[in-house]
Amino acid sequence: MQVTPKFTVGQVVHHRKFDYRGVIVDVDPIFQGSEEWYETMARSRPPKDQPWYHVLVDGASHSTYVAERHLEPDHSGAQVEHPALGQFFDRFDGGRYHRSGRH
Repeated sequence: MQVTPKFTVGQVVHHRKFDYRGVIVDVDPIFQGSEEWYETMARSRPPKDQPWYHVLVDGASHSTYVAERHLEPDHSGAQVEHPALGQFFDRFDGGRYHRSGRH
């Protein structure tokens, strides 16, 4: 059974466990990484059959791949600072980012 993702592209989220903010740039309905990555990086063993998100990390230059259970909405209304934002979005409005027409 397919699970509907709770979060969408452009939504600002907060990582519950590692306490960082970020913006979602892509959603996978189920885990799409390698088994090696999962064994090494996903130490809490989140479910693979639930949505996973590609997130640009606020105040950093890297992105992360995060299981849905580790995320919650960020209600601060603050923008995310990341050098790759312009590759995915062209504006911030109403507390969320919107995709540019270039994609």
